[in-house]
Amino acid sequence: MNAWLWAAAVLTAALVPLAVAAARAPRLCAVVALEAAGGDATLTLLLLAEGTDRQAFADLALVLGVVSYLGATAFVRFVERVR
Repeated sequence: MNAWLWAAAVLTAALVPLAVAAARAPRLCAVVALEAAGGDATLTLLLLAEGTDRQAFADLALVLGVVSYLGATAFVRFVERVR
């Protein structure tokens, strides 16, 4: 394993506290945890792409970054409408 894959493993482990925070926090606070988890997962995929020399992971990271932002924005608008 090279340094890129070790860094990806550390960022993957950092997803666990974010998932716990998203599950236990109030709705709008959970959105912040989900946004942080989306950024963390995007960086993890970029590190995997560099560590394994596979462009597909980098493409997936780009899509994940955009979709996680759009999904959180849609969720916040939905919660705002329900109140």
